[in-house]
Amino acid sequence: MTADAPVDAVAAAAYRIPTDSPEADGTITWDSTTMIVVRAHAGGIVGTGWTYGASACRTLISDKLAAIVTGRDAFDVPGAYDAMCRAARNLGRLGIAACAISAVDVALWDLKARLLGVRLARLLGRAGDTVPVYGSGGFTSYDDTQLTEQFGRWVHEQGIPRVKMKIGESWGGREQRDLDRIAQARQIIGESTELYVDANGGYTRKQAIRVAAAAGDCDVRWFEEPVSSDDLAGLHEVRESVTADVAAGEYGFDLPYFARMVQAGAVDCLQADLSRCGGITEWQRVAAVAAANNLQISGHCAPYLHLDAAAATSNLRHLEYFHDHVRIETMLFAGTAPVQPGGILQPDLGRSGHGLDFRDETASPFRIG
Repeated sequence: MTADAPVDAVAAAAYRIPTDSPEADGTITWDSTTMIVVRAHAGGIVGTGWTYGASACRTLISDKLAAIVTGRDAFDVPGAYDAMCRAARNLGRLGIAACAISAVDVALWDLKARLLGVRLARLLGRAGDTVPVYGSGGFTSYDDTQLTEQFGRWVHEQGIPRVKMKIGESWGGREQRDLDRIAQARQIIGESTELYVDANGGYTRKQAIRVAAAAGDCDVRWFEEPVSSDDLAGLHEVRESVTADVAAGEYGFDLPYFARMVQAGAVDCLQADLSRCGGITEWQRVAAVAAANNLQISGHCAPYLHLDAAAATSNLRHLEYFHDHVRIETMLFAGTAPVQPGGILQPDLGRSGHGLDFRDETASPFRIG
């Protein structure tokens, strides 16, 4: 290893993977997931990152961000991150640009760790040996059998002690079905498993409070986006009125977004999505904002993308073991760690970088660009 290692090239590809059945939450439906994979090369070593979003991310990376990063020292990841953010100013820093930057940032961190021959969690500095997860799915499109099978597998077969389901169906238009499904979920998982719900912003303020009260016997511990995450006053109002922890933040694309949410007293636990918020570089800053306000942080979706950064975060609560992304990441990457009893993931310190190797042959049928 030399004192520096210039990035030789950055390449991106987009893949669209169909879901295994129709899926929906409180506000949208979907039948596929688009994944943009980035590879950064330096000194014969390749680092890999990815995001879930629009295929336009691939175009932005290829046409703009790759040139910004190429030639820079692969060890100076924060400098590359800042350069990408500056370059995206007139393109619209948030949304698609933030997702694209996130994917490149992860690829650069993976590259740096591989150049050094160490696990990424160790490079970042581990705060713990393991990372807790919660099973996440329970889509509003599921029938009773699908919900029973999914939650039963997570809790009774894999030993995950916390699970989350979608509610707020039809923009809050089916309250009774929401309540019936919450009751069903509690029956499936038993009394000792934590039950989480996610309305994806589908309720009004008072409606969310009424639903939480009506589900009181089911001991819901986590109420995610009871109202729109843009309604900080509404999140605060719900938070003050329910016993469950209120969580939001998955749509944060830059640090000021999270600062505003915390300053508004809107959440009990701050969520961040490493594939959107700015990759590992910005994740660390978001975690610091949460810690400075005595809050924990939870990783939204993409559990294997988050794993190493999560292991290095002292105020982490948990990661979302999201059905779609678990399925995609275990299918398209070699090296994904299995969930251990108690609902934990553990980075394999014998593998360098984030420990994952992309399976090009498996992924090729899904490539769209």
